[in-house]
Amino acid sequence: MIDNVSEIKDCYGCGMCAVVCPQHIIDIRLNSDGFYEPHIDSLNKCVHCKLCRDVCSWLHDDLALPTGNNPISSYAAWSIDKETRDKCSSGGIAFDLGKFLLSHGYKVCGVRYNIEQNRAEHYVATTIEELSPSIGSKYIQSYTVDGFKDANRNNKYLITGTPCQIDSFRRYIQKFRCENNFILVDFFCHGVPSMSIWHKYIAWAEKKVGRLNYVSWRNKVSGWHDSWAMTLKGEKTNYSNSHNVPTKGKDNFLISKLSQGDMFYRLFLSDSCLGKSCYERCKFKGRHSSADIRIGDLWGKTYKENEEGISAAIAFTTRGNETLNQCGCALVAHPFEVVAEGQMPVAPTKPAYYERLRQCLANPNKTIEDADLIVKKAQQRERLKRIAKNPIAAAKGYMARLIKKILK
Repeated sequence: MIDNVSEIKDCYGCGMCAVVCPQHIIDIRLNSDGFYEPHIDSLNKCVHCKLCRDVCSWLHDDLALPTGNNPISSYAAWSIDKETRDKCSSGGIAFDLGKFLLSHGYKVCGVRYNIEQNRAEHYVATTIEELSPSIGSKYIQSYTVDGFKDANRNNKYLITGTPCQIDSFRRYIQKFRCENNFILVDFFCHGVPSMSIWHKYIAWAEKKVGRLNYVSWRNKVSGWHDSWAMTLKGEKTNYSNSHNVPTKGKDNFLISKLSQGDMFYRLFLSDSCLGKSCYERCKFKGRHSSADIRIGDLWGKTYKENEEGISAAIAFTTRGNETLNQCGCALVAHPFEVVAEGQMPVAPTKPAYYERLRQCLANPNKTIEDADLIVKKAQQRERLKRIAKNPIAAAKGYMARLIKKILK
């Protein structure tokens, strides 16, 4: 039996195997499809401890559930600090949790965007100033290894990450019996897109604004419900307002919205370019989590008129619930079904054109426009099929959208 992760490909890419390896022989790299996976170049140095396999969520069908009683409490949540709420992707609950725990002797392992390497990465913050780069969602797969390694098991930490990253981290702290030192937070995850998409998107953006030195996902300058927008700043742009957003005029920047055809969000939200494990091995939808707390956007009917941003917050443990209720944010209890409305209830389905898109992304001569065209054509074919199947309903829907546009 193989007692290391040398044969594992197309996994979650959580990086925990590299963190736990006592020989430091596991490296996490992007594969040819643009997803992180483990590599072992020095198999002869393996001591056959099997720790890498013990902490690997991908190798286990079950969840690494938190120890102890696990009631579920669900809330609408938002920061009572307007500036925090304005800057964050939804209600700002993650930042409030981080600030609260920093003030109680914890460190925070969150995710920031590294503009030099054009990647999202986990890092450890020990002050509110250091925590600030973690504000806002990053809709690309994060490189975890350095940040997770910096989380000393003997100290207290808040750890945030995707559900699969958090499940592996839970296995790690259970293995070393230090679970009480950690509070784990995951989020309602749509899946992780290929970094090949992101690299091609950057190449497209830099032709317009020059080398990037600022990236923001989901900025709410035009409201929370229209916040699927990329704000990209080139070398010559200057910040000039309190929300850390470039202003129009002579500045060299770009705001690209999904509602206006942004290519990155179209590819991501159409489930066209996710990791194979997102389609085939995701076990974390709905109530399924190894975290103490799960957060996300509270979409759905209850807060459909709100444009400031509302966070969904689910406490899976007593400890998680106590932390939520002590962190100083506004909380309104709701049934889980209300809080989770609008989130993906099951794993996405791989589209029929997935292989064609994969080959396009792997081709260095193809651009983000080429990849986007594959998805747009597929979506157009699906729309035509629906129209042909029920032309009367399609006509009514078109008229309703036209009237709504005219009334605006």
